[in-house]
Amino acid sequence: MKRLNRRDTAAPDGRMPLMAHLRELRNRLIKAILGLVVGAVIGWILFEPIWDFLKQPYTQIPPEHCLEGKCDLVVHGIFDGFFVRLKVSLMIGAVLSSPVWLYQLWAFIAPGLYNKERRYTYVFMTAAVPLFFLGAALAYVTMDKGLQIFIGLAPGDTTVLVGVQDYLGYAQAMLFIFGLTFELPLFVVMLNLVGVLSHERIRKSRRLLVFGVFVFAAVATPSQDPVTMLALALPTIVLFEFAELFAYFHDRRRVRPGDEYAGLSDDEASPLDLEAIDAELEKGGRTG
Repeated sequence: MKRLNRRDTAAPDGRMPLMAHLRELRNRLIKAILGLVVGAVIGWILFEPIWDFLKQPYTQIPPEHCLEGKCDLVVHGIFDGFFVRLKVSLMIGAVLSSPVWLYQLWAFIAPGLYNKERRYTYVFMTAAVPLFFLGAALAYVTMDKGLQIFIGLAPGDTTVLVGVQDYLGYAQAMLFIFGLTFELPLFVVMLNLVGVLSHERIRKSRRLLVFGVFVFAAVATPSQDPVTMLALALPTIVLFEFAELFAYFHDRRRVRPGDEYAGLSDDEASPLDLEAIDAELEKGGRTG
């Protein structure tokens, strides 16, 4: 008996039965999880060099607050070493397997999109990964600044012992918050491409947007110090400015003179030319 796949069960307009849709979601999730597992195994094998790289910002804190002048992280519990290795392996696995789970996400939603929207999704997927890595790289070079500020506030005659779990949680939060924040301007570009968000609306909301970015940076950063806040807010505002510039040129190209159908999707009605209709009615009345 021939097994029906998604193309067999899908209608010409991309619709498919609910159970087939759920089976497709299950299959995509299994493939994405398998990719994550393979990446995590590689991360487990390469744990030592990756961990040496991750802990470098901590080694740059003031040595007077370290034990015997050597800044080492502290393992508090019996299982801390295992869980740290597991978390780092999963984090690296998520990064290494990103092409796999991004493709599975794309393959799941693509049949329900129009051809024009599919092209936009390719743009999103192509730009999302570099932007995330750009934000994560900025977080990495900024982590030591926040650590120095707060650890430096400890009295001079004290020794600061930082647990390995605490530091890993701080590092993960910094990397993911910076990386995901750098994706927000890309969403603005995508909303403009599909006609949801115009340049005029972005321009009118610029002041509110700048204020919101600073508030978000002050609340979202783990250390919430001024240096880390500015390191997140200022580049994000620059990226939003590029997104607004893109929206400006895209909207201008969309409304070219004589191109009254630009920006319309396949199932959207075109606007009526009322002046032409009135002229035709007036002409008909004269001939009558």
